[in-house]
Amino acid sequence: MKNMGQLDRIIRLVAGAGLFSLFFVLDNNWKYLGILGLVFLATSAIGTCPLYLPFKINTNKKK
Repeated sequence: MKNMGQLDRIIRLVAGAGLFSLFFVLDNNWKYLGILGLVFLATSAIGTCPLYLPFKINTNKKK
């Protein structure tokens, strides 16, 4: 079941791409924030956020 709306997915896609690019740009320990970008990209692609499930958050307006 998808629990992310269109705007939520777009924001995660942009944020995920930005964070993932840090992995290649930075040279210190901060570059591992780029791996968090992969999580944002994956949740945006599948349309489901596992952290939304226990809190019963649903930004998807389509029923």
